[in-house]
Amino acid sequence: MKENPNQPREYDAVKGGKSQVPLGAAVLGGIPGVKSRLASPIVEVKIAALSEALKYEDAGLDLIIGALQDELMPVKFAAFSLLKDRDELNIKEQLHKYLPIFDFDVITVDSYGKENSRSRNYAHFFTEDLGNGVVLEMVYIPGGTFMMGSPATEKYSSDSERPQHQVTVPTFFAGKYPITQAQWQAVMGYYPYYFKGEKRPIEDISWYQAVELCGKLSEKTGKKYRLLSEAEWEYACRAGTTTPFYFGETITPELVNYKGHEPYANAPKGLYRHQTTDVGSFPPNAFGLYDMHGNVLEWCSDHSDAWHSNYNGAPTDGSSWESCTGGYRVLRGGSWISKGYSCRSANQFSLFVLARGPYAGFRVAVASVSP
Repeated sequence: MKENPNQPREYDAVKGGKSQVPLGAAVLGGIPGVKSRLASPIVEVKIAALSEALKYEDAGLDLIIGALQDELMPVKFAAFSLLKDRDELNIKEQLHKYLPIFDFDVITVDSYGKENSRSRNYAHFFTEDLGNGVVLEMVYIPGGTFMMGSPATEKYSSDSERPQHQVTVPTFFAGKYPITQAQWQAVMGYYPYYFKGEKRPIEDISWYQAVELCGKLSEKTGKKYRLLSEAEWEYACRAGTTTPFYFGETITPELVNYKGHEPYANAPKGLYRHQTTDVGSFPPNAFGLYDMHGNVLEWCSDHSDAWHSNYNGAPTDGSSWESCTGGYRVLRGGSWISKGYSCRSANQFSLFVLARGPYAGFRVAVASVSP
């Protein structure tokens, strides 16, 4: 049936002081119109309303602050994006209430592994209650643009990490740590592990098992959890750095759990622990993410096959590279059994989707929608 151009549609503007508002239409004038659209069940409508609310000063800010409590995470994230750079004390208090912050030290080292800087930083996060005292902490990763891959001058880099290319990554939230054994147990009801410890990262799991946890976590929370794309992972790992590691030119066993007697650059030989360690045992990067280098490899969502032998044709929007149909997927970050160079921010691994080992784990992500 042809649409009647005179028939108001849902969310159409209705003009006229005493006119009867047609059923299903919203009054889009001023704050009442913004409130009406914020009551919509449609995410895009709600987010557009938040952007419009900025026009109405304090009354609009109150609506945006209220949206921090919205049940829909994309709406909550959109409100956060609009408020995060404001200096008003009451707004900061509300942000900290609904998306609190944590403080941490950011450390950098020279090529010999000697600390050359230390600064205090903070990040926003939210928590998921998984039951029985187990929580999942999700850290805010601000969107941005970076150069993915490594230059030919980076020691032990390979052609698979090139060409370096610019990627723009939207805002998202990433797990503060790799998924732990306690978190896995809370969601899945059983333990697959080689090294036992509630705070140790889950390992000895396949890509399919990691995806299965994301699905069950989504059902449990009502949010869409998933694996990080390879681009998201590298962007989150680098946290604004361009060096081989987010610590700088090298790593040491005091900073990362890896095969410390096979160092990188000019770092001296050090401790090799021969096992995983509790998550959060080493300093985080500037985004507040822990264990991005070493401990366990982290499954990503991207395919890794002969068709993807380098970055020619790779997505530039932060999405997962899904153009082939083979059975291999990307892992990132190195592990407790990796040499120093294998823990670099740009280094890639590939495993069959059913493969398992005491070195393979993952962390989760949940998308954010910015207006």
